[in-house]
Amino acid sequence: MDFTFSEEHEMLRELARKYADKEVRPHAEDIDKNADVPREIIDKAAELGFLGIPFPEEYGGGDMGETGYCIMLGEVSRACMSTAAALGGHISIGAMAVYLGGTEEQKKKLLPDMCAGEKLAAFALTEPQAGSDAAAMRTMAVKKGDRYIINGQKTFITNGGVADVYSIFALTNPEAGIRGISAFLVDKTMAGFSAGKPEEKMGIRGSHTTDLFFEDMEVPEENLLGEVNRGFRVAMKTLDVGRIGIGAQCLGAAREVLSLSVQHSKQRVQFGKPIAKLQAIQWMLAEMATETYNMESILYRTAWMCDNGIPFSREAAMTKLYCSEALDRIVDKAVQIHGGMGYMREYPIERFYRDARITRLYEGTSEIQKLVIARDVIARTD
Repeated sequence: MDFTFSEEHEMLRELARKYADKEVRPHAEDIDKNADVPREIIDKAAELGFLGIPFPEEYGGGDMGETGYCIMLGEVSRACMSTAAALGGHISIGAMAVYLGGTEEQKKKLLPDMCAGEKLAAFALTEPQAGSDAAAMRTMAVKKGDRYIINGQKTFITNGGVADVYSIFALTNPEAGIRGISAFLVDKTMAGFSAGKPEEKMGIRGSHTTDLFFEDMEVPEENLLGEVNRGFRVAMKTLDVGRIGIGAQCLGAAREVLSLSVQHSKQRVQFGKPIAKLQAIQWMLAEMATETYNMESILYRTAWMCDNGIPFSREAAMTKLYCSEALDRIVDKAVQIHGGMGYMREYPIERFYRDARITRLYEGTSEIQKLVIARDVIARTD
């Protein structure tokens, strides 16, 4: 088995690292304090071709697969998880829903602009009453001639308010539960569409998270994303890919806090020697490094499966579950190694500690990942 990246992927890693160090890292603290990722940071990522990394060249993409996307997002996550979340919301679920569920006409019309950063995308599934239980959604789409009239609300939408195009999900056959959900492409300029104020969050504060409201919003029939009443499949296929991206976000953050912890342990002197020479600290660093290695292994194997057309739904859930849980353990040890300094806002460890917590929640909680895994294990294991 060959675990080396291609020359093209290595060049991408170097480019992404330079972007993260020059364009993102110097602004990470302000992004957190101001609760905003400046648009010029996103525009620079678009200029470098990052927004189209996983998509085919025919749609304006970089044709570097999920592996390439994970490489890029991991480097950005080392600098700022808020920026990674904003990019991921656009690429990994917003534009990805169009790529996986759209008609050829829809993909050719929208993806080139999304890859170029001309249009930002978002994915809107969650509702106040329907988080893990998507079947409980109340947003309704009623057919009227050649249009659908949509009424309802979405919540906790990444890139809400700043995105131009939204993949939204609504009931078109309420009696059928998840088999009566359809997906639609919605433009923020449509009458009846509005976004709420950005939420005040504990972490990834720079990534805009808002409610969306639809009041008698008229959506042309050609904006149906995929087949009528088959939108749940589009959502699940998109989230499978998105969960790999969350793994990349976790891996990047884990690498950064491990590096910061090693640096600190070499510099911090207690009992007459650097704390890196204390066994208690060495054991924590060893555990952090081992978990980071495991994260990398599971992540890139699953990305490889995705890129090679191998079913990966179970593995995506495993990746998301393990990487998010491992990151929480790693950042907790990082705070412990830094001591009181790790608890202070002037040090990046404190920010990573807050940012990490969301990874066990969004794009499916850890408990939902376990359900996905268990159901597949029961169905397929001999």
